[in-house]
Amino acid sequence: MAKNHKLPAAALKQMLMRCSSIGRRQNCQGLPVDVPKGHFVVYVGEKRSRFIVPISYLARPEFQQLLRHAEEEFGFEHDIGLTIPCEEVVFRLLTLALR
Repeated sequence: MAKNHKLPAAALKQMLMRCSSIGRRQNCQGLPVDVPKGHFVVYVGEKRSRFIVPISYLARPEFQQLLRHAEEEFGFEHDIGLTIPCEEVVFRLLTLALR
């Protein structure tokens, strides 16, 4: 029997509200103003480099795997924002492949 590997809808909604332009409509405090509509911010690697990625990546199994690792390691209640636990070069290669 195949397992469903999608993240729970509540977790995705919470993440989007905190990290994307969607949240600006309801709560303008602390949200980045340079994030275009339809995108969200993640922090990657040891130096916590900031990346702005399209929300469409959330539907991709490869990106969902990264989010599961982030949830296991950091949870979604993290002050700096959504942090992805992988090397920056790996993240860059993944996002290039997802385009």
